[in-house]
Amino acid sequence: MVEQQPPKIEFPCAYPLKVVGQAAADFRDYVVEVMQRHTDDFDETTVDVRASSSGKFLSVRVTITAQGEEHLKIIFNELKASGRVQVVI
Repeated sequence: MVEQQPPKIEFPCAYPLKVVGQAAADFRDYVVEVMQRHTDDFDETTVDVRASSSGKFLSVRVTITAQGEEHLKIIFNELKASGRVQVVI
């Protein structure tokens, strides 16, 4: 029996990210700043911010042009290292 491999992502591609962190007035701006630093053609019109039902967390959704797995890893690592981000999906 042949094992099926998960489909590989073909880069570059439009890649949606959801970044969740503690609600703060500047959280959206922080996420946008990171995306702009690592993505040459970042489009701020892709940004969507939603508060959790309790208002304790914010979710910032963006779509970037991912160049490869290493590109995504750098972005994920910077966001997580900040201490401000709970989850990156």
